[in-house]
Amino acid sequence: QVQLVESGGGLVQAGGSLRLSCAASGRTFSNLSMGWFRQYPGKEREFVAAITWSGAYAYYADSVKGRFTISRSNAKNMVYLQMNSLKPEDTAVYYCVAPSKTYSSRWYGTTTGAYDYWGQGTQVTVSS
Repeated sequence: QVQLVESGGGLVQAGGSLRLSCAASGRTFSNLSMGWFRQYPGKEREFVAAITWSGAYAYYADSVKGRFTISRSNAKNMVYLQMNSLKPEDTAVYYCVAPSKTYSSRWYGTTTGAYDYWGQGTQVTVSS
């Protein structure tokens, strides 16, 4: 059974940092791009960041560029999201995602339909 399990969320003051982790299991993930989405209450999920299967390419939403960094360890089946200079508007539930297919070496998706596997989400709350 494929599982993505997020951890590392919590409450932090504006300007602070958090590191989210995602543990993947149930199949080989080293040949899959992976990413992070977030969801505000009452809103649709939105793309945050993605990383290609090799880790050579990373992509970010404009709203987090320069503040967030996505990385991965294929040896550990882990994906990370380092979040710095957090803002109250970063408050959301964050989801780890992966597609079920291997795409080109630079592929990444920014829509929810591009990903087949989703974690249960972890809450990030940034206080002002």
